[in-house]
Formats: sequence, structure tokens, C-alpha cells
Amino acid sequence: MAAQRVILEASEMPTHWYNVVADMPNPPAPPLGPDGKPVSPEMMMQIFSGPILEQEMSAERWIPIPEPVREIYALWRPTPLCRAERLEQALGTPAKIYYKNESVSPAGSHKPNSAVPQAYLNKMAGIKRMTTETGAGQWGSSLSFATQMFGIELRIYMVKVSYNQKPFRRSMMQTWGAEVLASPTDMTNAGRKALAADPNNPGSLGLAISEAVEEAAGRADTKYGLGSVLNHVLLHQTVIGLEAKKQFSKIGVYPDMIFAPCGGGSNFAGAAFPFLADKAAGKNVRLVAVEPTSCPTLTKGHYAYDFGDESGYTPMMLMYTLGHDFMPPSIHAGGLRYHGDSPLVSQLYKEGLVEAVAVPQVATFAAGVQFARAEGIIPAPESNHAIRAVIDEALRCKETGEPKVLFFNLSGHGHFDMASYDRYLAGQLEDYAYPEAAIEAALHRLPKVPA
Repeated sequence: MAAQRVILEASEMPTHWYNVVADMPNPPAPPLGPDGKPVSPEMMMQIFSGPILEQEMSAERWIPIPEPVREIYALWRPTPLCRAERLEQALGTPAKIYYKNESVSPAGSHKPNSAVPQAYLNKMAGIKRMTTETGAGQWGSSLSFATQMFGIELRIYMVKVSYNQKPFRRSMMQTWGAEVLASPTDMTNAGRKALAADPNNPGSLGLAISEAVEEAAGRADTKYGLGSVLNHVLLHQTVIGLEAKKQFSKIGVYPDMIFAPCGGGSNFAGAAFPFLADKAAGKNVRLVAVEPTSCPTLTKGHYAYDFGDESGYTPMMLMYTLGHDFMPPSIHAGGLRYHGDSPLVSQLYKEGLVEAVAVPQVATFAAGVQFARAEGIIPAPESNHAIRAVIDEALRCKETGEPKVLFFNLSGHGHFDMASYDRYLAGQLEDYAYPEAAIEAALHRLPKVPA
């Protein structure tokens, strides 16, 4: 059986990113400063360059992709749309399952879709140095690749548990010229405070963000790069869904449901946002964000203004949050361990335009192994979350006889996550549902700002 792959020509790569803000029923809530008032561009300029802020604050529907960015995109884009027919057969489902293979990028994930334009826009602004954080290492690897392409120095604060779990991700970043530090460090006020409270602190994305932002704000030659959450990052990732729409059109198919992993929101937004305008125009398409039960931001978090980092250096954003001092368990959910979610994704979820589901750790790895044995690709732990939800829906279709078209974003490969697979295959992984009491306690410490 020949696998169905839909390939676009290089000339069919999108020339513009899609900005969902232009089509949202209600304008996004503004980020707020410590005084509870909307932050000014001047305040944001402490950590972001001007060209980045222009995209962050834009309400234009289509934003041109600069030609130098498209030239680097062309190293791996357009990515293939594939039908998972062997998985369909293994499940015995009447559903048709398609996936966008974002694992073919140099860094092995979807993250370079934003890393490349961020590096380019900072280069155009005269920036010579950047800082960032990374959890599972996908973002750090991607920005390392991108900054190397444009000759920018990069320092990465990598969440300590991932720094230890994923040494080869660290090696990738260093091969591309980045400096990688295990967060928390003793080089920032945020890191020193965390280590004083707990010398064995395993780190969190919120804490790593604090360290990276603190350094960027304290150096005139340095700007900060973010791998998810903010509008400009989600904007860049829409190349995924825009290509997918063209590919589905070529074969005369349209998805009934779209699934993507969701931590900070860029993965989900990249696959789903280009379909949102179709939904508003009457298309019956469901957009499902899939998160881990160990970090259930959308499904159990509170919709409120909160800081984007642990120390409160960032502006406050209206989002679903587990509390900015949320310290995730040392599980293998990969990058899906952020305490909050994108304000855009959060607002669309609040307004009922997108859905969310949480899945447990062991079941996600079972889904990843089943997919690998059927389709040959070993997925990243993040991608396994979407695969789990797709398999569950395909099995429901088996019960009902519905021939739905299911589409998911295979956001990366798992070649650097084999220690996690080893633990799963040895029966050493356990499910972890974040305690309701811990969520409630963290929510009581939210900044006192009316939503």
C-alpha cells in the first residue's frame, strides 16, 4: 500500500502569515503593567525589538513573510501532509487520519517556523545578542539554528530537569553555537532566589523565562526571544495550517476535526488558526487543543490576568493559568509544562470557538508507540498528546461508523526523547494528575487585577 503524501511545490509556500486577531469576535485584552494599566510599547522595548513588537501588536489579517525568511524556510518547507492509512487499518476505524509532518525541519520540530523570523527581525534591528528559555529543548535548538543563520549570539536558560533528561538536545544547541545553562542558575536574581529556597529546584518554564527576561532587560545589546504564548509567535506558526489548507484542497478533502498539542499555544495555533475563519464562515470544523493532565492549563486553570514568568518580570496577560509560581512535576510531557496559555488561545477557548482535552502521560506514550509501529515515525512526547486524542476519536468513529476526517500536527520527532520511551517500555512511567488543592493554592496567589 503506497502511503498518501501531499506535497506542495516550493512556489506554493505561503507568502504571508495569517493573523487571527483580524477575525476574532472580540479584540484581545491588552497586557498590563504593575500599575494595572496597559503596557506601552516603550516598556516592551526593554526586551523585544521594534520589528517584533510591530507584529505583536498588529491587527492586520495578512503579514508578509520577508524573503530572507522564506529562503531559509525553503530548506524544509513546504512540509508534507500525510495520510496515516496503516494506523487507520490497525485501529479498524472508518475515520481518515492525516498529519502534517513538521519533524522534517533542521531542528526536528515546528519551532523554527518562529525562530527564523525572530532571529531575522532582530538582526534587521541591529541586535547582536539574544537570550531565551527552553523546556524540552525544541525551542532552544530552533533558536540556536536560527541565530547561527543570522550571526547572532545566543544564551539559553534550559529547565534543569530537561537539561539532565535530554543531553543531546543540549548538544544540538551547542553545535549551533549557543551557550546553554541549567535553570535555575546563580547568574540572575530570579535564579539565586529559587536556589536559596530549594537548592534542588528542578526548574520550570516560568522560572527560565524570568532568568532570560531579566538578563535581556539588563543589557542594552540583548533582546529576548520567546518560543510560544505571544501573538507574534503564533502568527509565525500559521504557515503550518496555511500549507495544510492548500494540501487538503488539492485532494478535495476537508478535516472534520483538528488536533494539536498545547502548552503555550503556538503548536495548536499554527495548525488550527488558519481554519478558524472557515469555522466563522459556517464550516463545521472542530479545533481541539490537547494538553497533559499533569499541566491542565485550559481544562483546569483559571481565566485571569497573570504574569508570564515566575518572578513577575513580564507584563500581566489575560489567560488560562495555573498560577505563575506553578512548579510542574518532573514528567516527560516535553514542552507542555507551561503554567499559562496563549492569551489568543485562551480567549478563543473562553468564547467557545476552540476546544480542549487533557490526556494522561502513559496513554500518550502508548499512542506514540502505536503510531511509530504503524507509520514508522517516532513522535516527540508533545506530539504524542495529539496522537492520543486522535486515536481516541478514531475509536469513537469505529463505534459509531462515522467516516470523519481527522487532522493533527506531528510537531516533531522523538529521536532525542528515547530515554522517555525507555522508561515507558520498561513500565517505569506513571500518570500524574496535578492536584486540585495545588491549583487552588496557586490561584490564590494571582495578581489582584480584575479580568
